[in-house]
Amino acid sequence: MIKKPISVVLFLLFISNCYSQKSELMKLGLKAGINYANYTGTDVTTDAITNFHAGLVLEVKVLKNFSLQPELLYSSQGAELNTLGNQFKNELGYISIPVVAKFYLSDGLSLELGPQASFLLSERNAVVASDSNTFDFAVVGGLGYKLGKHFFVQARYGLGLTEAKRDAEIKNSVVQASLGYMF
Repeated sequence: MIKKPISVVLFLLFISNCYSQKSELMKLGLKAGINYANYTGTDVTTDAITNFHAGLVLEVKVLKNFSLQPELLYSSQGAELNTLGNQFKNELGYISIPVVAKFYLSDGLSLELGPQASFLLSERNAVVASDSNTFDFAVVGGLGYKLGKHFFVQARYGLGLTEAKRDAEIKNSVVQASLGYMF
C-alpha cells in the first residue's frame, strides 16, 4: 500500500527535473497547514478536531488562466465522538491525492475544485480500529492566493463522499488552511 504513494512522489520528482527552472509550465512545491475536521451524516454527536496536513504540490499550467494541481499529502482527519456520556477521539491518518483545477480570477487569486482520493495509513484512539474503511473519496474546493513569486496560501473544504467507517453513515469533512512554497 505504501508503494503507490512512493511511486507518485518519485514520478513527481522525475517530472519536475525534466523541466528546467526557466520553464513556467510546471512548478513543484511544498505545503503544510492545519485541518479542522469532523464527521458528517451521523446521529452520534461529534465535535471537530484540529490537526495538520503536509506534502508536495505540482502545478501544471494548461492555459494562461488555468492550471491543474495534483498533490501528495499526509492529512490527519477524524472527530471526537460523544456516545453514552463517553468521549472518544478518532484520528485517521491518510495519504491524500487531490487533483484540483485552478481557475485564476486575477494575477494571484485562484478558484480551486477537484476530486481527492485518500488511503488510510493509521488510526489512533479508535473506538473500534477495524471499523474504518481504507479508502476515502471526496470533492475539494477553495481559494488560493500567490504571495509573490514563491509563496502561496490556500483555504479549502473537503466533503467526503464515501463512508469513513464500515456499517455507518459517517463521512469525513475537513476545512484546511495551508501555506506553501513553489520552487
